[in-house]
This record gives sequence, C-alpha cells and structure tokens, in this order.
Amino acid sequence: MKKRWASGLAISLLLTGVLAGCGNSNNDTNNKNANASANANATASADAGSNSTASGDPVKLRLYTYGTEQAYNWKATLDAYHEKNPNVTVELVQLSEKGDTQEAMKKLDLGVASGEQIDVLMFSDAAGYAQRVALGMAAPLDDFLAKDGYKVEEDYKVDTHLNGKVYALPGKFNPWYVLLNKDNLDEAGLAVPTDWTWDEYADYAKKLTKGEGATKRYGTYFHGPQNGGWMEYLKLMMENQPTGSEFLKADGTSNLDDPNFKKTLELRVKMEKEDKSSVPYSDMISQKLAYRNQFFNQSASMLTIGSWMNTEIGGTDTLPLTFHVAVAPFPKNAAGDQSGITPVTTDYVAVSESSKNKEEAYKFVRWYTTEGQVVQGKNIPAWNGVSNDQVAGIIDTILSGTKNPELVDKQSLVNTLVNSKATEIIAPASYQAEVYKAINEEYEKLILGNQDIDTTVANSKKRVDEIIAANKK
Repeated sequence: MKKRWASGLAISLLLTGVLAGCGNSNNDTNNKNANASANANATASADAGSNSTASGDPVKLRLYTYGTEQAYNWKATLDAYHEKNPNVTVELVQLSEKGDTQEAMKKLDLGVASGEQIDVLMFSDAAGYAQRVALGMAAPLDDFLAKDGYKVEEDYKVDTHLNGKVYALPGKFNPWYVLLNKDNLDEAGLAVPTDWTWDEYADYAKKLTKGEGATKRYGTYFHGPQNGGWMEYLKLMMENQPTGSEFLKADGTSNLDDPNFKKTLELRVKMEKEDKSSVPYSDMISQKLAYRNQFFNQSASMLTIGSWMNTEIGGTDTLPLTFHVAVAPFPKNAAGDQSGITPVTTDYVAVSESSKNKEEAYKFVRWYTTEGQVVQGKNIPAWNGVSNDQVAGIIDTILSGTKNPELVDKQSLVNTLVNSKATEIIAPASYQAEVYKAINEEYEKLILGNQDIDTTVANSKKRVDEIIAANKK
C-alpha cells in the first residue's frame, strides 16, 4: 500500500510543478488510489487522538494552508472563530512564508505521508483539489451537508462536486473579467459593457487600437498560451459555457470537437492578423511581455484576466495607475447565452481524511467559507449568502490598499463580481500537461503562419487522441 501511495505522491509532486498557476488547469481524479491513501493516513500522530469531539470538551484542529497572514488575515479570522467557539482551537500551519502554492503542496503531501495531524487543508486550484481527492487526502462532506440542509450548488458560486461527491467547500471567489482603460473608451465613444459577446469584444478592440510602430496602442492583450501554460486563452469561447470548458471531457475523451474550440482559434487569428488589434503572439514570446505592464503602461486598452488583480487594479508602487479603470464581465458567445459564466479560481477548503475530529473540522470549514470570508475581508466570498453591500464593503477594503483607488470604477467591478458564475469543475487527467503542450505547439504553428485553422484543429485532435490512447495502455 505504501508503494501505491508513494507512486500517487510522485505524480502529485510532478503535476504540481507543471500545472500550478494555470488558472482552470486540472489533474486526475482516479479514485482507485483512495483506499490506499486512506489506510496510509490512518497512522496520523497521537496528537490527533488526544482531541475529543464530545460536546463542550476542548478540541484542537490543525489547519494546513499556503495562505500568508498578509493575504488572508488569519489572526483576526481565527480569533473570530475562537470567540464563537471557545472549546475549539484552530492551530495555523503555514506551509510557505511567501504563499508559494507549489512549495506548500509539496510540504502538505509530505506531511500526510509522515502521518502528521492534519484536520483542515486547502488546495489552491481545481487541479490540486481533484488530484488529492483521488489520493484519498480529503473526506467526503456530503453527509454533513445533508444533515445541515446545505447544497453546494445552491449555497456557493462554485460547485465543488467531483465524481458526484463534495470533498471541499469554496472560499474566495476570483472570476475572470475584462479590465478596461476607461479613458481610452471615452476617447473612442464606447460605453463600459455590462453584458457582451466576443464579437463585440473584437469590435471594441478594433476601435480602441491606435497608432503604428513602437508607439502603437493595441485594443487588447491575450497573455498566452505559452510553453503549455495560460491555456485559458485557447479556450476563451469554451469557458463561458456551464459545462464542457476543458479540452478533455469528464470521461477522459477529447473535447476538441466542440465548435467553440475552433471559434476561439478563429477569434485569435482575426484579431491579431486581420484587425491587428491584439498584441502579436510573436512579440509576447520574443519580448517576454508581461500582462500587467501591457495594461498599466497603456500598451493595450483591454485585458482579459483573473480577478486576483483586484488588489492591484488601483495601482501599485511598481506599476502606478495613471488613468481611469473600469471592469466588464467575461464575454459570451452569443447574445442569447447565459451571462456571467467565466473561469474561476478559488480556495478549496477540505476536511482531512485522517482527522479524528471530522465533525468539528467540517463546522470550521463551513464557517470559514461563509461568515469567515466576510470577517477575513481579503477576498470576495464564493458564498451566495453575502450581500451586495458586503461585497462592496470588501472591495472598498481591498481598493484602499492600492495607490489610487479613486481612479477605479468601483460599481462596474462590484456588478461584474456579483453576477459572475463558475464553470463546471472537470476532473482532470494525469496527462493533462501533455495535452496542453500538444495543443500549444499546434497553435504556435497557426499563429506564426505555418498552418491554417482547419489543419490546426485536425492536428490537435489527432495528437490529443494519441495521448489519450497511449495513457490507457
């Protein structure tokens, strides 16, 4: 059993390094490894056994997290929980002083392998969440939720079901959106969009493009893909639908027959080659362009990006804000489509399978992902129970930490965040990185003028099917 768990851990560490930071990137949820991991975890330290779940008896929970004090306001958050639950102590175990999720996940894996007491754990992306569920690290929460009368799909903006079960509740809510240089919009006579399509996005980009040569201002900048990363930019028109947002389907088969894959390629080619309104991919690669610089230095008027930018949207010491900024929702494919569907990053907060205090750990997770998010005041909660006024208050707090919050159109930001909804989590494959690499390579041939769109789609399908077949042997 230890050999099987170690094998799973090796895969875990490899994929953590390859996939971390890729937004909606995903990993394998092969639950065949779950029993082996659960048995390995049963050797948890004697400290866990010293806790009691009896009502009123002291309970100590250990929370393993990558979140830093600066980013997560842990002291005030945990103090608030202790005040409401005086018989419970939550000990914080910070796995990275820098908030480095790759470093933190490696330490978490090693902590589980060595049998440390772990009661609550956090995963930074769907990939890490799905893979460690497959390794048996997280306990299912369905019975607890049913007893309390809660449903993840109703109570939260992110549905965390995997293979029909819930193993974590979502904390923060970072949907993708579009940052806009409002001064450029005003100059072009364009309104801040509240609901728009990719065709309208392309039209905006064309109208916002100005000048030539080294001083040219592009309508938009797409930061990717590159080296198999930032693949969100090759499935823009797949990611604004409730299901089917990945290159692979939930059953592990290819999803490249989705017409929106080809339409995304057509959009990228049209904007870069025909309209010349998007920063060229060749420039991005050769000059190693950074998306923050492109937007804040006014080299591009629009930036499609994740709302982790909330903490920087008002400018920083490194990149000051010298113009007015507004926010628009992630575009949709057609006017009649559902609005607000977008890629989302969140914290997946789980109860450890090895915890001897699962009920108390669940109670903390439920509190932390609801009231606790408001107390924390650092991010927009994924919890639907938060009011629009509370969201506005959190945004005020976040913007107050930037250099020029007065230059941000706060209302457009709040409206976009409140109306955003996450795409479905698709359990990822262990060979996801191979799939990304193959599609990235075919895209580069297309955008650099070495093959057409139909050939790119055909070659991508062929290579992905070969990767799937090779991994089934």
